[in-house]
Amino acid sequence: MDPMPNRIGYARVSTTGQNLDSQMDALTAAGCSKIFTDKVSGAKESRPEWDHLVEYLRAGDTLVVAELSRMTRSLMHLLQTVKVLEARGVNLVSLRENIDTTTATGRAFIGMIGVVNQLEIELKAERAAAGRAAAKARGKTGGRPKTDPKKLEQARILYENSDLSAKAVCEQVGIGRRTLFAYLASVNAAASGR
Repeated sequence: MDPMPNRIGYARVSTTGQNLDSQMDALTAAGCSKIFTDKVSGAKESRPEWDHLVEYLRAGDTLVVAELSRMTRSLMHLLQTVKVLEARGVNLVSLRENIDTTTATGRAFIGMIGVVNQLEIELKAERAAAGRAAAKARGKTGGRPKTDPKKLEQARILYENSDLSAKAVCEQVGIGRRTLFAYLASVNAAASGR
């Protein structure tokens, strides 16, 4: 059995008119025994050769990419991919960013990316909460505006006392069908509760 870890490459370009040569050269120079390639946008969920690569990888293998953007669509996708690879015992090497998860420095760098991502998620949540609090202080409650009760009653009377369909009544009064039926249910519930 070969004592050297199996290095598997992945190269991708966004369009069929683009060239994979520089990535292929870098991956070959990095010692990749097999290279999977896609000519498809990284934003697409389905990348056929990426899917084959993921099936092919085994514990102890090292996935090598010329740069992280060839492998992932976003920071979140990178973290998800690293987590999946880690769970399967597969290491990651990115040549351009000089990341190697077989080293403590490489693992620490991926960890820092995760911390920065978590920070951004928490800051976004804090900003949203602050915005809601500021709106509440100005008397704004958020959500959908309440439907005018006069319109609801007008729609109920029309619906119950004419040959118009619910759709026609709602279009005429300017409310939604769900709103009409929710109002009718509440009126019926109130009447039966007497």
